[in-house]
Amino acid sequence: MAAAGTARRPRRPAAHWKYLGLAIGAVASALWLAQLTFPARSELVARGPMTPGHEQLACADCHLPAPGTLAQQFSANVYHWLGLRRSAPAFGSQDVASEFCLDCHVRPDDRHPISRFLEPHFIDARHALGVHECTGCHLEHQGKRVTLPTIGICTHCHEETALQDDPIAPTHAELVRADEWNTCLRCHDFHGNHLRDTPTRLAQSIPEATVRAYFYGAPSPYSATKYMKARLRNAKEVPAEELQEILRRRSARQAAGSDSAATSAAEPVP
Repeated sequence: MAAAGTARRPRRPAAHWKYLGLAIGAVASALWLAQLTFPARSELVARGPMTPGHEQLACADCHLPAPGTLAQQFSANVYHWLGLRRSAPAFGSQDVASEFCLDCHVRPDDRHPISRFLEPHFIDARHALGVHECTGCHLEHQGKRVTLPTIGICTHCHEETALQDDPIAPTHAELVRADEWNTCLRCHDFHGNHLRDTPTRLAQSIPEATVRAYFYGAPSPYSATKYMKARLRNAKEVPAEELQEILRRRSARQAAGSDSAATSAAEPVP
């Protein structure tokens, strides 16, 4: 019996109970991680809702496995944390690069391909919008088609736009002087992938609110018909004959649109 006034020491749990608790925790963690690998559970690990049009994609369609085993990836990251390696390798899955996007979104006649913005004179646009990467405008898991805060993005490259014999009214120069940058996408399809005629009067253009709604996921106000539809990753390349026919039809339509614009420009402005 303990002496009077002497506090009893708490009894330590048996060692096997501690090991049992660790084992149960390890098994529970493993089961939780394993169930996340099922496609039906992908929403549990996704950072947010998918971009409109991407709802049927699985995680593995964009997040490809990182090279090496998990042990090798972990070891390489530890070396990076210790300053023994210059860069941190991917862990679990590779970062989603623009090249992955372009595997599906094949557009040989893109009006604004990201490669164009790597030219030196686009440095301001790169810093302001990150337009040299697809995610500069189309950040995934935001539930939006375009994740930029404004539709007036053309201000970064087209500040000196002025056309000789400008076919539109008001003219491009007048719109630039008035800082009406929100009007650009009301007439022009940024990537030029929708089959449509460009209006020659601002009154005929798409309402600004409709363009904003398109950014947030509403159907395209430009056209329901596209020159090039997105293709599944690793799908066969577009046949050369099909590609030439697409470009031929586009050139013919553009030529017809130019003739129409010239005729409209000769008419009095309402």
